[in-house]
Amino acid sequence: MTGAIALVLAATGCGGGTGPGSATSKVTSITALDYYTDEAEHSQWGKILTACGKTAGVKVEQTSVPGASLIPKVLQRASSRTLPDLLMLDNPDLQQIAQTGALTPLDQYGIDPSGFAKSIRAAGTYKGKVYGLAPYVSTVALFYNKDMLAQAGVAVPRTWDELQAAASKLTRPGRHGMAVDANATFEGSWQFLPFLWSNGGDEKRLDTPQAAQALQLWVDLVKSGSMSKSVLNWTQADVHDQFIAGKTAMMVNGPWRIPALNKDKNLHWGVAPIPVPRTGQIPVTPLGGEVWTVPQSPSKARQEKAAQVLACLNDSSSMLTLAKQHFTVPSRSTVASRYVEQVPSMAAFVQSVEAARSRTSQLGVKWPKAATGIYTAIQSALTGEQTPEEALRHAQQIATSN
Repeated sequence: MTGAIALVLAATGCGGGTGPGSATSKVTSITALDYYTDEAEHSQWGKILTACGKTAGVKVEQTSVPGASLIPKVLQRASSRTLPDLLMLDNPDLQQIAQTGALTPLDQYGIDPSGFAKSIRAAGTYKGKVYGLAPYVSTVALFYNKDMLAQAGVAVPRTWDELQAAASKLTRPGRHGMAVDANATFEGSWQFLPFLWSNGGDEKRLDTPQAAQALQLWVDLVKSGSMSKSVLNWTQADVHDQFIAGKTAMMVNGPWRIPALNKDKNLHWGVAPIPVPRTGQIPVTPLGGEVWTVPQSPSKARQEKAAQVLACLNDSSSMLTLAKQHFTVPSRSTVASRYVEQVPSMAAFVQSVEAARSRTSQLGVKWPKAATGIYTAIQSALTGEQTPEEALRHAQQIATSN
């Protein structure tokens, strides 16, 4: 028995009708769809799905498609009710798919979401019903080069003023003090949210002084030269590459970068919560991670089996195994506390997840329009085409357009 299988066998099954001779006992296989196309990630998930399938007495046939094609495929198959038995969704997409009526609420299988952080439950909820649960989640934090900060006599910044001062002092020819992903995609919006939310800004109303102050911070960092103008085109992977190459002393990024950072033995790095406007505040960051769902199916027996696999994936032992593999945060608060003792480099992320927000918690299915408005405003303000106030007024128009 493998270690992963031994861990997930501790999971409890969900739903009734699993005894000898019952309908569910006749189901021998179920299908699962995700976007884990990376070879290593696909393999890791394949092993845990296989293990959880064994606890439910079924073989799990896993299919992985590129992230960009998942939702179009899901929407197409939802209309014909030909979705897989077990479906993984990026948490902001759950609202859109649940709205179609293609998903089943998890309470009908006896799955209890208590013990999960409030924001994580919210990410899987649509109109008061939990349709998806995430074995693990992620968010963003501030990575910094320990050697560069030490040489410049700079302390790890905790506030916006400290961030600007540190970034300025760390900037020199061939190196910027700070880097973010400010590109014209949802990724750029995702990176801006900690600054917007921590300053009291809100996606429900983008043209506020609080939002403008947050955007002005990014504008000032670029104008001063502390941040490269190229952030307008960088992805989070590009930001990571800049950090690895020593071309930036600090960056906003996620824990999924840690395995690559650990490979460079000459790189001495640390990670801290995203700086906040004022001393004593807790950063409010966006919640990342994928939720697993059970779609509607003509076969209730297959739904029951899929729900048992979903419950196993979200068992404490399974999520601890997965979090260690992926450098993510276990979704159950008690498991996250144990995890950070074993993986200290994840402390800032575990801390931030407690106050993190789901991107769809305020706007639901209207979130994509707000996200589009946000990254459009970032582009306009950082290029100098508009002031932050003007850019955010336009962003609000985009967010509320029909």
